[in-house]
Amino acid sequence: MRHLGAITAVVAGVLLLAGCMLLPGKFTSDLDLRKDGTFSFAYKGDIHLLALSKLAADKRGKDAGEEVFTPSPCFADPSGDERECSKNEIADQKATWEEEQASAKVSAAEKKKSEEAMMKSMLGGIDPSDPRAAQEFAERLRRQHGWKSVIDKGDGRFEVDYAITGRLDHDFTFPMIEKFPIATPFVTLIRRSDGSVRLEAPAFTSGATSSPFMAMAASAGSAGDKASTNGMPTLDGVLTLMTDGEILANNTDDGPAAAPNGRKLVWKVNARTAAPPTALVRIVP
Repeated sequence: MRHLGAITAVVAGVLLLAGCMLLPGKFTSDLDLRKDGTFSFAYKGDIHLLALSKLAADKRGKDAGEEVFTPSPCFADPSGDERECSKNEIADQKATWEEEQASAKVSAAEKKKSEEAMMKSMLGGIDPSDPRAAQEFAERLRRQHGWKSVIDKGDGRFEVDYAITGRLDHDFTFPMIEKFPIATPFVTLIRRSDGSVRLEAPAFTSGATSSPFMAMAASAGSAGDKASTNGMPTLDGVLTLMTDGEILANNTDDGPAAAPNGRKLVWKVNARTAAPPTALVRIVP
């Protein structure tokens, strides 16, 4: 049962990480949505792959310290007063302790092996402990359409330039990465049957880093380009929507503003942003 519990904890932790595997950092993002159904989307700035960050490495290695045997006190019978332990008693205590340590090391090794195997699966075959993992991830992005530039900046941070154009006759999600599980989307566009499009940006909010795993990882300490308070990536960006469609709803601070080719909405997001950017735009009469 103890072994099953450890495996269950590993699975839960990895699944929580999968949901927050990719997070934005500093960025600018622009969406242009036209009534004829065409659209263009761009994201320029940082993305953080947490499985390659020092936070994740610290969590994986935090139990690596060696313990030292310390004898337990011995007590007189029947008075219960503490007394000096005999050599044989100390030897028996140490033998028991060594058996427990050996069993704990086996359990820890099994847990680590299971965790690494599941993490590799979640990363689409990329081993986060491999020195080439970041390079392999960057290469995977570069071969996908839209990723114009991907630069590894270290500690799980990548500086990217993504841009795509097309016709919105289907739903759209950014980012979508080959062999990766569905993570918290940065931006989604959902077509509705009434001709409207719903924009949501779930990752552009402080809530994207509030899962139980994120709290656990943050306790490991901060490193690299991280927020000083909890060790997580610093969210700091601007999302702009330009459209000649009818803006039916939005949660910007200032509402729609006039623009040369229609109207625009602007969201400035940071660590204090409580609600993700959302809008509803009708592009088909």
